[in-house]
Amino acid sequence: MDASSAVTGAEALELTHDGAWLMDVREPVEWEIGHAPQAHLLPMSTITERLGEVPTGRRLLVICHSGARSLRVAEWLRDAGYDAVNVSGGMVAWADAGGELAADGPAEPRVD
Repeated sequence: MDASSAVTGAEALELTHDGAWLMDVREPVEWEIGHAPQAHLLPMSTITERLGEVPTGRRLLVICHSGARSLRVAEWLRDAGYDAVNVSGGMVAWADAGGELAADGPAEPRVD
């Protein structure tokens, strides 16, 4: 993986403000506990059948919990011609960089 295929949590925050599309590839139960409000949930297990929902011609930031699943998805998307990069450290890095979190339900959002 070269440097241009990954960004830090802080860089991801900046890039989303500049219009990058944040794609969360975790499972719904992880999403419900805590996610970036501007993220789009497309679980890794559904990417192939939901590929039509992924925008073309736009920088994609692929994120998961710690960066392992999103690394695989970002590589796959790049091979398919998308401008996709992995968010190194995933949602943990996002939260550590001060990224906003939202949750589905009454509990405080968190990244476990």
